[in-house]
Amino acid sequence: MAMKNELIQLFQETRINSLQICKHLAIEDYGLQPVEFVSPPKWHLGHTTWFFEAFFLSRKEGYTEYHPDFSFVFNSYYESLGQKILRSERGNLSRPTVQNVLEYRKYVDEHVANYLQEKELTDKEIKIIETGIHHEKQHQELLYTDIKYSLGTQALKPIYDEKFKETIQQEPLQWLSVEKGLYSVGHADEGFCYDNETPQHQVYLNDFFISSRLVSNAEYIEFIEDGGYQNVLLWHAEAWDWLQNNNISFPLYWQKEEGEYYSYQLSGYQQIEAHSPVTHISYYEAFAFAQWKKMRLPTEFEWEVACKKFNYGARWEWTESAYQPYPGYQKAEGALGEYNGKFMVNQKVLRGHSIVTSPQHSRPTYRNFFHPHLRWQFTGIRLAK
Repeated sequence: MAMKNELIQLFQETRINSLQICKHLAIEDYGLQPVEFVSPPKWHLGHTTWFFEAFFLSRKEGYTEYHPDFSFVFNSYYESLGQKILRSERGNLSRPTVQNVLEYRKYVDEHVANYLQEKELTDKEIKIIETGIHHEKQHQELLYTDIKYSLGTQALKPIYDEKFKETIQQEPLQWLSVEKGLYSVGHADEGFCYDNETPQHQVYLNDFFISSRLVSNAEYIEFIEDGGYQNVLLWHAEAWDWLQNNNISFPLYWQKEEGEYYSYQLSGYQQIEAHSPVTHISYYEAFAFAQWKKMRLPTEFEWEVACKKFNYGARWEWTESAYQPYPGYQKAEGALGEYNGKFMVNQKVLRGHSIVTSPQHSRPTYRNFFHPHLRWQFTGIRLAK
C-alpha cells in the first residue's frame, strides 16, 4: 500500500508541477511556436495528458474518451496510435483553447487518480504510470526550454520570471583520473529507468582524466576572441556548413555590445557572468571548443564511470558517444517501443541533468539524446584528456 500511495503522490505532484511552470505565462504565450523544434506550452499540457489517456485509460473498461479529436492534436510521434498533426502546425491551433486543455487535464487526472486508489495495480500498469510520470517530467524540462526560446528570440526579450536563477558558481578546476579497466555501465538498480539504459554490461576504458567542472563563460569567450568560430580546422565539415549557413558566431541567446557579452535568460536580458558554465551549446560547438583546447569530450561510458568523482546537474553534458542500443537491448512492446528505440540514429548522447530538470528525474545512467546542431536545451561542456 505504501508503494501505491507513493505512486499516487508522485503522479499528483508531477501533474501540478507542469501547471506551476506555466503560472508566469500570459494567455497569449500558451500558443507560441516560433520554430518547428519548439512546441507551444498549451500543446505540452495536452500531450502529457493524452499520454495517460492513450496508454493507460483507453485500455480500461468503461472509460469514455474526453474528445475524439484530441488524439490527432496531441499525439507526438507514435505512428502506431493513429494520425496526428504535423509538428510544425502545433502553434497554428487556436482551438482547443487553453481552458479546454486545462479541463482535459482535470478529466484525465480524476480518472487516473480514481483508478489508482480503487484498483489493485499490475506490474504492467505500474510501469505505464511510472513511464507517464517521467515522460511528463521530460516535458516539464521542455516547457522551460521552449518557453525560453519563444520569449528569448522576441525583439523585446520579455521576462519569464525575474527570480529565476540560471548562473551557477563552480569550484576551481581539477583534473580527475580514472584508471584503465573493465567497468559495469547501465541501469541495474531497483527503481525507474528507460529501456535505453539497459541492459547493464561491461566496457573497457583506457586511462583518462576528466574535468571536475564545466567549461565557464569566461573560457568560452577566450575561444570566441581567439577566432574559434572562424577557424575551419576546429570543426567537422557538417558543423562548418551549419555555421556558415546560419551565420553563427556565438552561443544561442548571446550578443556582444560595446565589448561586453550579454545573453537572454529566463530572468531577462543581462550581462554574462564569467564563471558560470557556458550553456546553450551544440555538440558541434562543444567538439570545436575541445579541439581548440587540444582536448576532447568524454564518452558516455567515461562520464558514467567518473561521475561519482564530480558534481553535475548544472547543464546537460555533451559526450562523444553516438546514441545507439546497448548490447542485448530490447525495446518495449507495442507503441511504447517507439519511445526511445526508433531515435537511435544520427544523435549524440548527453549525460547528467540541468537546472530545469524536474525533481526525481535524474540518475547516473540516464541517456539524453539530441541531434548535434540543437542547442536550445541547457547544454554545456565537460572536457576529458
